[in-house]
Amino acid sequence: MKFVSVPFLILGFAAPLSAFTAFSNSRTLAFTGRVTDSSMRASLEAILFDCDGVLADTERDGHRVSFNRAFKANNIDENWDVDRYGVLLEVGGGKERMTAHWNEVGWPEAIPEEENARKGKVKELHLQKTDLFMTLIDEGAIPLRPGVLRIVDAAIASGVKLAVCSTSNELSVKKIVDTMGPERAAKFSVFAGDMVKAKKPAPDVYNMAVETMGLDPKKCVVVEDTNIGLRAAKGAGIRCVVTKSPYTEKEDFSIADLVVSELGDDSDTGVTLEQMSGLL
Repeated sequence: MKFVSVPFLILGFAAPLSAFTAFSNSRTLAFTGRVTDSSMRASLEAILFDCDGVLADTERDGHRVSFNRAFKANNIDENWDVDRYGVLLEVGGGKERMTAHWNEVGWPEAIPEEENARKGKVKELHLQKTDLFMTLIDEGAIPLRPGVLRIVDAAIASGVKLAVCSTSNELSVKKIVDTMGPERAAKFSVFAGDMVKAKKPAPDVYNMAVETMGLDPKKCVVVEDTNIGLRAAKGAGIRCVVTKSPYTEKEDFSIADLVVSELGDDSDTGVTLEQMSGLL
């Protein structure tokens, strides 16, 4: 994994680093010690994660599959292949994604022409897609990305606040967070779906998180995987780490503070809280 060069903040720990960076796939909290050096809390106040493509690789084999199943269940002759869905990811939000697609290629006969009825049908499709997506999560089809649990455990151990800020449906975001286990999930604030009017690349969801949680944006770090998410973070005045995903690896991340292929399960080679703090 290649890192962009960043300054390091050296911290003192009351417990060995391995005591809280190790984690278990059993989804139980894996740290045993707490960071006692107040400098971490004074510098890094919160980590704000995107969900899709950051916490888990949900897009290609999760959301895309669920959209196609919802289309089929409603007799809509539509099937988004991998490449088409990659293009559609440039639009934030599932309802907005369907609308943009059909505005471009033409609306299916199964969807009403009248504007309010059309919006209602798109909303219905999106809700059905969300239910199908959550079934995939329950089936274990969408695992967390490498390093997510390690960073979450380290943040909890050091008193760093956690949130997820996503354009996806709130229920599906919470479902992903819940796969971390109840103790971890309880530490997260969730800002998702239609909580804000303007979705990414607008900074609204990050501004809402900062205001609601009482954060200083200069003491926060966002973890994103897309150009539109990066622009949203920067628009909110927040430092941003990009973890590339299969759909976004060729996007422009030149304004990111750190770009990596993944957070990484190994604390010796992966992203650390010290690196995140050093970006501030």
